[in-house]
Amino acid sequence: MYEKRRMHPATVVFNFFRLIKDFFIPILISFFTLGTEGMEYFLIIVAIVLILFIPYSILSWYRFTYEVTEDELIVEHGILIKRKRYISKNRIHSIDLTQNILHRFLQLVKVQIETAGSGDGAEVFLKAIDLKDGEMLREHLKQTQEEESKTSDENAPPNPQDQITARRLFITGTTSGSLGLLLAISGFFFSQIEQLIPENFVDETFRWVIGLSAMLLVGFIILFLLFLWVLGIAGTMIKYGNFTITKQGDELFITRGLLEKKQITLPLDRIQAVGIDESIFRQPFGYATVYVEVAGGVLDGTSDFTTVLFPLLKKEEIEQFLGKYLSAYKDVNELKMKRPPTKSLFYYEGRVLIPVIIIAFFNYWLFPGVFYVSGILFLLAALYGWMQFRDSGFKIDSDRVTIRYRRGLTRSTIRVFRYRIQAMEVKQHKLHQFQRLATVQLSILATAGNGKHFTANEMNGEDVEHLFTWYSRRKTIGISS
Repeated sequence: MYEKRRMHPATVVFNFFRLIKDFFIPILISFFTLGTEGMEYFLIIVAIVLILFIPYSILSWYRFTYEVTEDELIVEHGILIKRKRYISKNRIHSIDLTQNILHRFLQLVKVQIETAGSGDGAEVFLKAIDLKDGEMLREHLKQTQEEESKTSDENAPPNPQDQITARRLFITGTTSGSLGLLLAISGFFFSQIEQLIPENFVDETFRWVIGLSAMLLVGFIILFLLFLWVLGIAGTMIKYGNFTITKQGDELFITRGLLEKKQITLPLDRIQAVGIDESIFRQPFGYATVYVEVAGGVLDGTSDFTTVLFPLLKKEEIEQFLGKYLSAYKDVNELKMKRPPTKSLFYYEGRVLIPVIIIAFFNYWLFPGVFYVSGILFLLAALYGWMQFRDSGFKIDSDRVTIRYRRGLTRSTIRVFRYRIQAMEVKQHKLHQFQRLATVQLSILATAGNGKHFTANEMNGEDVEHLFTWYSRRKTIGISS
């Protein structure tokens, strides 16, 4: 496939709906601004916009061409101004294939090509080409790299592969913790559609709800939460359905998705750190999620995407899993974590209890009848502070450091090599100096070229000094004094 080609004509449809998606918020704002009185003008504006979208979508498809030569990929695009881009095969880091429902029905595929300078988006984005052409394009562009690559771990079996089972997929959904997110989304949705519902209907519904018995009202709330929980399970299972990871040479290939099938290519040299997440819902059952922090462009079309290596593993399975796919990150040393000293508990508790105490003061002042709620919040906050204290720490293992902290309701363990650390910062105020405590923060290069930070708060000053000298290779910096 060396000749110049265009994408599939179905790209016109994809371009059209992409424009609608981009302009959906302005259209929605116009709808609420004009209201029912300006509905006629709103419909005229929408009709004009849609009519303009059609020729734009067609011209965008017609003017976009791509061509593959022996050494590079050439892309031409632009309606009024023609742009031509030359991308060397040696600069290509990953080629990801994605299929949504329409892609599958038409036997098409979306191709996302990323390079070292992709920034916060793909270097080349082919919205719809034939499935066979997409697979051929990936094989051809990766051919040079495959000839030059060498397997980094000779002891690993050839092309190891793992796929999530139906049982693990269901457990992943039930323990995903997406209920809070769905509650926020549903709250926003109801607040927006309230303006479209007749006021008398809202008042009558409110009076009906108030008239219900307490037990019936609690039953409705439980049913609603159960419905959102089931939605969360379904969403997670759709996202991670058929999850498969395969290692070939110096690359990992991840395929996932029931409705939208994603095929992600992950070069090993772009991995900055390996993380293990144990949410509060999974930790009691001994389950965790293994992921990697990746430098470069966005791998999954979202700026906050952290590449999941496997959605759900038993804790005792993690080291064996890493041994197959990322043996350098396997923990073979039984060294204990350096944990914050007992005197640090004061800071951990103070950070979460002070806001609760302020809220309790206003609660007692404004609503003294429900002051018991403040007591419950106080106990929960104290428990959370103790969990943060218990789960913090780090350990040094030769040229690698492991740092552990609690992020929200999730305990995260990060393993990163010294040469991957972009910066290390030590913080110490006067009281810290008196108590010989210090807070350390590690920074790595992460998704979209931005930095990502990991922090261990109020650690023993001598331990932090040891970590800093390990990183900077200095003899001493005087942190503990």
